[in-house]
Amino acid sequence: MGHGGNVIDELMTDHREVEELFGKIEALPSGHRDRKTYADQVTMELVRHSVAEEAYLYPAVRQHVAGGNTLADKELEDHAEAEQIMKDLESCAADDPQFDRLVRMLMTEIREHIADEEGNLFPRLRSACPADALDDLGDKVRMAKKTAPTRPHPSAPDKPPANKMLAPGVGMVDRMRDALSGRGKKG
Repeated sequence: MGHGGNVIDELMTDHREVEELFGKIEALPSGHRDRKTYADQVTMELVRHSVAEEAYLYPAVRQHVAGGNTLADKELEDHAEAEQIMKDLESCAADDPQFDRLVRMLMTEIREHIADEEGNLFPRLRSACPADALDDLGDKVRMAKKTAPTRPHPSAPDKPPANKMLAPGVGMVDRMRDALSGRGKKG
């Protein structure tokens, strides 16, 4: 993740990457161990993506879009639901009976969230926000994703300023844990 362009282009590219990982999970038979690897990769990408949206996208929506508070609050609710599913999924092996159910729930939640953002929120933000502000937000989102956590933390703050202050430290710990455990890597 970290593609260039304005915030909408950046986040839509992330959406395509997550969908590609979902496709890899769906292509494998139930219980296959690589499904867990791909699920971990999806979680890592989604957590970074969500943290960046919460820090920069949703405050911009609140500022620039008519009815932005309601829109941003709904998106934060979606994030909270997905994050809890990812937290539950984190402790499941690919052959755990709960794994397939949780993966299906996550895919449904994320696909609905993506459709809502791309069909409703992004077009409204694009028409309400100046192009240079969208470009600046793209840069901020890319920077946030570099230091963001990679594991779900459902009880962490999801609104500025607390989320911006805590995310880099939590992200460093998560990346160290990932490196030591090999999480998200095929092996």
